Amino acid sequence: NRLYLKPVIGDLLAYQNWLQQENLVSPWLFPSTQHPDQHLTEKQFYKIMRKVGNLLNLDYLGTHTMRKTGAYRVYVQSNYNIGLVMHLLNHSSEAMTLAYLGLDQASTEEMLNNIDFG
Repeated sequence: NRLYLKPVIGDLLAYQNWLQQENLVSPWLFPSTQHPDQHLTEKQFYKIMRKVGNLLNLDYLGTHTMRKTGAYRVYVQSNYNIGLVMHLLNHSSEAMTLAYLGLDQASTEEMLNNIDFG
């Protein structure tokens, strides 16, 4: 998928400034600190997420946490446009996407409790 980054341009510019201050000039968005010409590996990213989780006393941070959180936020803020989220995640079915988002029967019922059927 092609990334659409306009909504986070300010954050990306601040991050780019931080990279330059740390002398991590690299073509990669997430460069290795030891080898800036290489990207962060999945294992390195997992270790970083685990450390952040420990610092925040959270035991559920992992390599897909940001992807799932971002997808869920798009789902809610787009008025539950499952087609858009499916496309962004490159999923082939609504069921797969709903399961990925963690929308089981209990959470579906909770959302339905807030709907005014008039």
